[in-house]
Amino acid sequence: MHNKVRILREEWGLTQKELGEKVGVSRQAINAIETGKFDPSLWLAYDLAKLFKVSIEELFLFIEEDRK
Repeated sequence: MHNKVRILREEWGLTQKELGEKVGVSRQAINAIETGKFDPSLWLAYDLAKLFKVSIEELFLFIEEDRK
């Protein structure tokens, strides 16, 4: 799953650690989401989208061939 987490995080001037603290996960979890190594739970995706004031669909790009 592709996402815009890194782009929005940088636009908002947040470090991975700061973003993780805002949504209750570690810096490592944010890094794994940004690099596509980890797909967040629906609730974490919701929290990230709410924080960035975008829809989940805007933040996470669902591509059929990426489906696991």
